[in-house]
Amino acid sequence: MIVKKTMFLFFSLLTFILLSSNAQALPSFARQTGYACSACHVQSFGPNLTSVGRNFKLNGYTQTDGKNNNLIPLSGMIRGSFTHTQEGQEGGAAPRFGRNDNATIDEAAVFLAGRLTSKIGAFVEGTYDGVENIGVLDNTEIRFADHFEVAGQKVVFGLTTNNNPTVSDLWNTTPTWGFPWSSSPLAPAQSAATLIESLGSQVIGATSYMMLNNILYVEAGGYTSLAKNAQKGISVFDPEQSRLSGGAPYWRIALQKDWSGHYGAIGTFGMHGDVSPQRITTAGTDRYDDIGFDLTYQYLGNPVHIYEFTATYLRENRNMNASSALGLADKIKSNLDTVRIRAGYTYQQTYGLNLFYNQTTGTADTFIYGFGDPISGNRTGSPLSQAFIAEASFTPFGKSNNSVMSTFVNLRLAVQYVHNFKFNGSVHNYDGFGRNAVNNDAVYFNAWMAF
Repeated sequence: MIVKKTMFLFFSLLTFILLSSNAQALPSFARQTGYACSACHVQSFGPNLTSVGRNFKLNGYTQTDGKNNNLIPLSGMIRGSFTHTQEGQEGGAAPRFGRNDNATIDEAAVFLAGRLTSKIGAFVEGTYDGVENIGVLDNTEIRFADHFEVAGQKVVFGLTTNNNPTVSDLWNTTPTWGFPWSSSPLAPAQSAATLIESLGSQVIGATSYMMLNNILYVEAGGYTSLAKNAQKGISVFDPEQSRLSGGAPYWRIALQKDWSGHYGAIGTFGMHGDVSPQRITTAGTDRYDDIGFDLTYQYLGNPVHIYEFTATYLRENRNMNASSALGLADKIKSNLDTVRIRAGYTYQQTYGLNLFYNQTTGTADTFIYGFGDPISGNRTGSPLSQAFIAEASFTPFGKSNNSVMSTFVNLRLAVQYVHNFKFNGSVHNYDGFGRNAVNNDAVYFNAWMAF
């Protein structure tokens, strides 16, 4: 019954949008700039950016075509999906869902996204989570940007306040905007994650940044945890979630170059955080040091055939003094290493194929990882997981603002296959209840619409 109601709601909304002629349904960035979606996005749909899209974000979301400058920059988004896993999940994939073959509204969102003043822009996302059945304040940032010249060299500088480390990033290699851009909320997910990719919506921070001559990018700032009542107010409070103690410095450096249709970038990013485990302050703090390195290559010289390659390596060094004293970790010093590699091809900015490999390794710890629950458990206490994802996608609209459909809606259809070589530390019986890594292999269909 839930599945039928969900699919009815999704297709009813799709029909309404496709038949609507209300100009207010325009994606706000396209309405503001006069650009087709294909100018800023590799496949005419976000979040994967071209150089034009990166510059638009760098300059504070403020670029305009000089028309409709007084419009409030509102947009909406909805994503519906169907998930099949190789083996069903006893007790249901989530509350209110069956063991397997589940359809749902992954999320529906409203955005304040675009120019607020000539030098200030915003990307504010309020999201309804269709699996958790809650509304949250999702990825959010407000930017101030300006520019000047020094000895003939252009300098773009700015300030951003936001609620997620790397949400301000211009490249699709860091945790917030990295591939996969959509993934099933109803398929099992590995348990190990670094600090920098686990703080979304729980923190508030500010950074300053500079781009010199469109080559060197430098960003630095810091984050602190939101107060308990603030986290409750935006539906992200978890009483067992670790809390930052004081400020957590964040930094990002990158070099980029455009030449003859080619684009390349190399960079590094990182964060240091002192953390009170499970919000307990009586035993001191744990220390996390995250440092990442990333590489981006795009061939954009011919929009008929676009090729991409991205790679990210992220290492986390941990000193778990507090957790060890509290019996929450069995090793004081440990590490976590993540490798992510993607190769992508896009035809006519309409048809896309992405191949992705993800690997997480690190120090085994039976307290941190060795919980004994079916499906999500970890028999060995090792964070080792390895997975391969193949995704094919289709974006019918957004190539030209002369298109009637691109005037008020954009749509991305995708099918994703996920194969797990290893999961939560092992190949076979990883949870201690007889489940194998391949039992979590998934086929995920989704329709993602912006309006």
